[in-house]
Amino acid sequence: MRAPTVPRPAASRGADVIIIGAGLHGCSAALHLARNGARVVALERDYSGRHASGVNAGGVRSLGRNPAEIPLALASRELWHRIGELVDDDCGFAPVGQIQVAENDDEALQLRARLRMLACAGYEHERWLDAGELRARVPALAPWVRGALFAEADGVADPFRTVLAFRRKAVALGAHFLDGAVVHEAVPDAGRWCVSTSSGRFFAPHVVNCAGAWAGKFARQWGEPVPLQAIAPMMMVTLRMRRFLHPVILGTGRALSLKQRANGTVLIGGGRRARLDSSLEREDLCLPSLAASARMVSELFPLMRDAVVARAWAGIEARMPDDLPVIGRSSRHEGAFHAFGFSAHGFELGPIVGRIIAELLTSGSTQLPISPFRINRFQEENQT
Repeated sequence: MRAPTVPRPAASRGADVIIIGAGLHGCSAALHLARNGARVVALERDYSGRHASGVNAGGVRSLGRNPAEIPLALASRELWHRIGELVDDDCGFAPVGQIQVAENDDEALQLRARLRMLACAGYEHERWLDAGELRARVPALAPWVRGALFAEADGVADPFRTVLAFRRKAVALGAHFLDGAVVHEAVPDAGRWCVSTSSGRFFAPHVVNCAGAWAGKFARQWGEPVPLQAIAPMMMVTLRMRRFLHPVILGTGRALSLKQRANGTVLIGGGRRARLDSSLEREDLCLPSLAASARMVSELFPLMRDAVVARAWAGIEARMPDDLPVIGRSSRHEGAFHAFGFSAHGFELGPIVGRIIAELLTSGSTQLPISPFRINRFQEENQT
């Protein structure tokens, strides 16, 4: 499905903010900026939701997050629980909870150690489920699983529907979107930014780099090179099955993300990757890796042995070496901001990241701790 292209009046070539990339984070930034009265133009090389934002597992997850991400994840989760107020659409959000299972004693010790770490930091959003309580919640799970961590307020949403909901709301607030606009260069020009694209040049005092797997190109242009890696996580979905699973199931020692959608189909992910060609425009599925994922799911859920895979796919996104995103101001240029590199777990953060960018741009600060996500952290590491 192709997102509708909003007609672009000539006046939109001049704006307060130009956003490069109209995935979920770009659309969220456009929405929050437009709510603050900014004139926004969002430039998208394909169409909104074409890559990572529209084809991921749709997990609304605080569970298992890196400690640096937890404040953002919890703030974003609050927005998800009232997402209809923000975008006039529930985005298919369902607070079904997420469970990270321990398949053996070592994994159980690892998860309990995480709980102690969280408690020392003052977090209570995750709790332990012993084997009995876990099986009461997920009877279809293999009996040898030792226990699990549980984040009850986590959930799932529909990725593509979410992207379009954010985009529609941004448009309703006055933002302009242009699909098929490949951005070649974004450079400072006499106190403003000149963004050269396949559809012409655009000018604004502020620019936001939300270009996903292509964001490294603009970081280099701004003298802020980053070790970005383009990846293509794969997903599978089965034909409809009888209802056996309500929460989302995550693995600890093995890559797993499993959820049963409202229509009965089962979505299987976990970060296994497709092969990318050199142009970053094509993903080739790795069938042996998908088969290994299917075998693992069948071990944890024996009734899945009879499941039929309907289709599989992948979407291109950016991974950083520390698996943390880049969020915040440019370290070298006034009026430039970054939001990229979400490393296969950025969907849940979409609502709050857009608000953070809008706060930084309009008021100069944000109350949320974003120092761990500064772009020059990689250069700092090289200097030590």
